[in-house]
Amino acid sequence: MNLYFDRDFNHRTGRLFQIFPAPGCENLGFYLNGTHAETIPATLMVGDIPCLDLFGKGGQFFPRYTFTSKSTAGQLDLFDSGASYERIDNITDEIHTEYCRLYGSQTTKDDIFYFVYGFLHSPDYRQRYAADLKKMLPRIPKLAETSDFWAFSAAGRTLAELHLNYESVEKYPLQIDGASTGSATEEMNLRVEKKMKYGGKRGSDKTVLHYNDDITISGIPLEAQEYMLGSRSALDWIIDRYYVRVDKASGIVNDANMWGIEHGEPDYILNLIQRIVTVSIRTVEIVQSLPPLRIREEQ
Repeated sequence: MNLYFDRDFNHRTGRLFQIFPAPGCENLGFYLNGTHAETIPATLMVGDIPCLDLFGKGGQFFPRYTFTSKSTAGQLDLFDSGASYERIDNITDEIHTEYCRLYGSQTTKDDIFYFVYGFLHSPDYRQRYAADLKKMLPRIPKLAETSDFWAFSAAGRTLAELHLNYESVEKYPLQIDGASTGSATEEMNLRVEKKMKYGGKRGSDKTVLHYNDDITISGIPLEAQEYMLGSRSALDWIIDRYYVRVDKASGIVNDANMWGIEHGEPDYILNLIQRIVTVSIRTVEIVQSLPPLRIREEQ
C-alpha cells in the first residue's frame, strides 16, 4: 500500500518518525500482534512502515534501529552529503555483553536480533506460554544449550530473508487453468474484481483457488495453510486483501490490480499467490526444524 507519511495527515504516528524518518533510511523489524484475550501469537518481519492492524487487532513493532536527526544536534556540515540522520542500534551494549557471556564471544548484535525472531516462531514456546502471551509482551528466556541459540538465530535469519523478500522468491509450481496467453486480453483476464474463493462447497477445498471467472489455481499443498499470521494463513490474508473494493462513504476505489498494471506486471497477483505458497511451505519447514524449548535454570 502507498502511504503519505506526514504528521499533519496521519493520526497518532507514535515513534515511527524515529524508525522510518525519511526515504533512504532503511530499517527492518518484526511486528507482534496485540495482547488480548483472543490473541493467537504471530510475528512478521517487515522493512516498511507497518500498519497498526497488520494482524487485525493492533500490535507492536520492534525495529532493528532508530534514527535521530543530526540537524537538531548541530552535526550537519558542508560535506554531509544529505545524510541528516544518525542510526542508533537498538540492541544495547549491556544485552550484547550478556549474550556473549551466555553463547560465546563471537555473538553479534545481528545474531541476537535474528535469534529473537527465530525464537518467537517456536511452537513449544508459544504453547507453553500461551496464557502469558495473551496478557503481556513476550519474555525471552536464557537457553540451556548454546547450540540452540545458534539454531534459532540461523532460522531467524532465513525466516527474515524469506518474509522480507516474499515478492521475489521462487514461484511454487501450481496448476493454472484459464490464463490468457494473448497480449491483447491478458490484462483483463488477469484482473481480480471479486474476492477469490477456495474450491468445494463453502470453500472446503483449499487445494483449489478460484482466482477469477476465467482462472482456477489448483495443486495448492495443504501445508501452505499451516503458516498462520494470527487467526489466518498467509494465503488467506492475500485473498482477503487483493481485489477491488469501494469505500462507501467516499467512493474511493481501492483496486489491488493497479500496482501490477502500473509496473508492467499484470500477472503480479497471480505470481504473488504462487510465491506466498512457497513462503508458507518453507516457513513451516523451518519452524518444524527448530530445537525444543530448553531453558537455562538460574543458579
